Amino acid sequence: MGCDVRVLAGPSGRDDDGSTAAARVRDLIETFDSELSRFKPQSELSKLNSAAESEVSVSPLLLSLVEAAIWAARTSGGLIDPTVIDQLERIGYADSLSGATPASLADALEQAPARRQARASLASRWKSISTNPDSLKIIREPRTRLDSGGVGKGLAADAAAVLLADRSRFCVSAGGDLRIGGPDAAKNPYPVTIEDPFGGEPLTTIKVGSGALATSGIGSRIWQREDGSYAHHLIDPSTGDSAWTGLIQVTALAPTALEAETLSKRVLLGGPQAVGLLDRFGGIAVHDDCKVELFGSLAQDSPRLGFSFAGARR
Repeated sequence: MGCDVRVLAGPSGRDDDGSTAAARVRDLIETFDSELSRFKPQSELSKLNSAAESEVSVSPLLLSLVEAAIWAARTSGGLIDPTVIDQLERIGYADSLSGATPASLADALEQAPARRQARASLASRWKSISTNPDSLKIIREPRTRLDSGGVGKGLAADAAAVLLADRSRFCVSAGGDLRIGGPDAAKNPYPVTIEDPFGGEPLTTIKVGSGALATSGIGSRIWQREDGSYAHHLIDPSTGDSAWTGLIQVTALAPTALEAETLSKRVLLGGPQAVGLLDRFGGIAVHDDCKVELFGSLAQDSPRLGFSFAGARR
């Protein structure tokens, strides 16, 4: 999945230490990783992407991913487009960046083009994709390629939460997408630290007792190309290039990890004009001039509705 996954599980009503539940979650995550990665030629997703047929029979897992991806695209007005693999590969994201050291975010921002809100592609190829849950089939133009992206992480965290529903408390972190639950967690929330995108001191720590939280940012997957320019993995579908919107990191709260992941990415791609979407559940937006804004429940809990941090930007 190109990220670290961590699972914390408390005991259940049964007298056990949680090891069985943890093993089930590990199996689940490993299945997500092996079957839903576009970087693995033998994954079910890769086989779907290369299939010449317009209708392809798939597993319930892949069907769920495709339905989630279509939902995210529709919810975001086409900003989160699962069909931009050609564009990702063209700018240098053909292979997994897992373990790679990101380029300097500060240097990238200095050379970045004028900021602009991302927009949906006029082609919107995702609109032509449909599913048939009864027959477990996906219908699309032959060899239409899909990327699991952040949707896969959110879906994995939510699926793991189902397996942990009987625990007294649990926290699943899939590359920054968190799903939290359990009666004990509601009473004694988990402290969640929000990192500085420039690598300095953490921005803040918030307490989450139930639901989900996701952080999307451009700093963790950013690289320098051969021509000296910089690129990152969040694509503006209307241009096919990396989106430089004026926001560099967005944290969103929501009931599920899939919703939180979709909301954080939708706001980041939408730029400063979209930050009001965080008011419903709460969130944090970091601008590339180092201004930090708090929204919804987080703003209510803090005397600072907005502040600036030093960061590491020159």
